[in-house]
Formats: sequence, C-alpha cells, structure tokens
Amino acid sequence: MAARGSKSAQERTQAERARVYAARTAQHQEKIRRRVRDNVIAGVGGAVLVLAAIASQVAHAQVTAPEPTPTPSSSVEPTAPVETPAPTEAPAPEETPAE
Repeated sequence: MAARGSKSAQERTQAERARVYAARTAQHQEKIRRRVRDNVIAGVGGAVLVLAAIASQVAHAQVTAPEPTPTPSSSVEPTAPVETPAPTEAPAPEETPAE
C-alpha cells in the first residue's frame, strides 16, 4: 500500500508542476502581448505628436502675415550722399627668396 500513496503523491507533484508551468507560460505570453500593445500605442502617440507639431507650424505660418515691406515716406528729407575715399595704390610687398 505504500506504493499507492507515493504514486498518488508523485501524481500530485507532477500535476502541480504542470499547473505552475502553464501559469508561467500564460503569464509570459500575456507580457509579450502587453509589450507589443504598449509599443503600438507609443508609436501611434509619437506619430500623432509629430503630425500635430507639423500642423501647428503650418497653421502658424499661414495665419501670421509676413513683415510689410518698408516704403520711403515723403516727410523724411534725403541726406547728402556720403563720399567714399578712393582706393590707394599701395605697393605690394615683394617676395624674399628663402635662404
């Protein structure tokens, strides 16, 4: 009868190991699915953020008017032109042969 009891204990041990293995495998598979889901969510969120930044820049460029070009006003009197000095002909330095 001792053999029956030990066999039953052995079966219980094997059943427990199988249950723990199945639970560990299921947990591992769930972790993989969660990582894939999180990566997809992060990728989509990043893409949305980049597109929103681009759309914001485009909208800002279209809404903001360009700087007006300056026009001369009639109330300002023109000043006398400034004379620039004529270039002087300075002699170029002569090359000395290397010794």
